[in-house]
This record gives sequence, C-alpha cells and structure tokens, in this order.
Amino acid sequence: MKTESELNDEILKITMLIHEKFPELSKYVEEMPISVPDVVNPAVNQKNLQDYYDSLLALLKKYNTNHNRGITE
Repeated sequence: MKTESELNDEILKITMLIHEKFPELSKYVEEMPISVPDVVNPAVNQKNLQDYYDSLLALLKKYNTNHNRGITE
C-alpha cells in the first residue's frame, strides 16, 4: 500500500489534471463528500486517502468512457 505522502502526491496530480485539462469535472471534485470523513474529529489515514484517490480515478475513467477523451492512467 502507498504511504500517506505518496497518496497525497497522487491526489494532487490527479486533481491538477482534472482542473487543467477537464475543468468541466471540477465541480464534481468539489462536491465529493469522501475527501474527509464526516465525523467530529476526522482522521486522515491511508484508507481514506486511497478511497478518495480511487473515486477521483473512477470519475476520470467514467468521463473517458462517456466522452472518449483519451484519458490514460
């Protein structure tokens, strides 16, 4: 499993890709509720970061499937 630092780097990269190349998806990134758990004192851990990264990747893949934009991992 990737470290928290590696996951943060990957999340930053995919988020920047979305904002720069696919700005029409930015509104969905901002609406994603899983970026931080909905609890009083949320803990950011590897699982939460991996889940968030996976959801960003799924968003891009779904967009690619529906719009044939040539997105690769």
